[in-house]
Amino acid sequence: MQSQDLHKISSYQWELPESAGGKRRAGIFADRNLLAQMDAKVSEQLANVTALPGLVKTAWAMPDAHWGYGFPIGGVAAFDPEQGGVISAGGVGFDIACGVRTLHTGLTAADITPVKKALADRLAARIPAGVGSRGKIRLDSRQMDAMLAGGARWAVDQGYGNTGDLDLIEEQGKMTGANPGAVSRRAKDRQTDEMGTLGSGNHYLEVQLVTEIFDQTAADTFGIAEGDIKISLHCGSRGLGHQIGTEFLRSMVAQAGKHGLKLPDRELACAPINSSLGHAYYGAMCAGVNCALANRQILTHLTRQVFSKFLSTTTLPLLYDVSHNTCKVENHLVNNRQRRLFVHRKGATRAYGPGHPDLPRKYQNVGQPVLIGGTMGTASYILSGTGSSEELAFSSACHGAGRVMSRTKARKTWRGKSVIDQLAGQGIEVRSPSLRGLAEEAPGAYKNVSAVVEVTHQAGLAKKVARLEPLIVIKG
Repeated sequence: MQSQDLHKISSYQWELPESAGGKRRAGIFADRNLLAQMDAKVSEQLANVTALPGLVKTAWAMPDAHWGYGFPIGGVAAFDPEQGGVISAGGVGFDIACGVRTLHTGLTAADITPVKKALADRLAARIPAGVGSRGKIRLDSRQMDAMLAGGARWAVDQGYGNTGDLDLIEEQGKMTGANPGAVSRRAKDRQTDEMGTLGSGNHYLEVQLVTEIFDQTAADTFGIAEGDIKISLHCGSRGLGHQIGTEFLRSMVAQAGKHGLKLPDRELACAPINSSLGHAYYGAMCAGVNCALANRQILTHLTRQVFSKFLSTTTLPLLYDVSHNTCKVENHLVNNRQRRLFVHRKGATRAYGPGHPDLPRKYQNVGQPVLIGGTMGTASYILSGTGSSEELAFSSACHGAGRVMSRTKARKTWRGKSVIDQLAGQGIEVRSPSLRGLAEEAPGAYKNVSAVVEVTHQAGLAKKVARLEPLIVIKG
């Protein structure tokens, strides 16, 4: 994508050319280098989003944006039900509530080094990962519905963690509005024995070292210091979320004419928020969010069990858990008026600023922890939400590095064994059931996550707090 094709607002903010109505309603957060790495399909898809009914203000692409299904991955758009607004399965994505959870350990590299290889082996043996991975938990129909309604709260009630975890999860661990009855039998069947599993693709568990602090006040509030060891989990709603997305996209396409919707791209399939189909999708999507929250809660429990065998003094308390790939009902100030909006974040992270009432009390003074994952050999970052992000992009930020290369091309460029050897040379222990998967997720297949985070910081979407580098990677 060329910067000359866009209207420059600042060095980090660009708008698409004016629409026929004379209004710019789509924009991109990026610098010139990141823009050059974005496929032109990103701007095309973003422009298509602006054609959907009830769009409020501007549809945005985050600096890690790349081509996706319907919406670009890294896309943010808000819709007003009072203005005929829609809800879009393509604007949420297939891996509903894929997200990152970060845990404290109270340890340093000196504690990890003597047991690093054995710890990596044990985590890989205990945390099911990869395509078709199955866990030891099997849910019957009653338990499935309870999990879909209860999220991480259900998991804690089953003994996977403690109630103190819940205050440090978005929605306090349970997405209201979930309707397990709107989730198909097929979707539930796919999830029957996938609870407590990482899955494949870019999902991971990493043991990480904090290598740099950028904001001492926020770091102190979050409980982060240089030299700390943290653990981050990145996964989502597994087969259930994918099935929900698949089925509702099909239904939304089929019923578009009934609702008078003229879609610029069938992949933008959507339904009016105030329609039976819109309500059904929202209920199913919220259930998918709860599935992801419960899944990460169970994985946290399994990780704590492994660490207790090696380093019994640590309890791995939660720092925060944040989801990507969601549509959430939020109040936002638009033209000096509070409006209840359905905010789609596909490959984007909520980033509430200081003082927001939905934040945990302990983080009120600095804003929400924003957890940004890298890819195996690259860094991850912790940021804090800003007040300016509310006006800029409905309190949203990037979610990761963003691909610059297809999985097919990555497989042709790298071999899984060479990726393992490369990372071992950096002192990183990698465990994965799939050499093919490692090739697809090679660090070179992604943008420079540090550049993405720098734009996010400079644009005012979120502030840099800490940089973390991997020591152990369990990859799906």
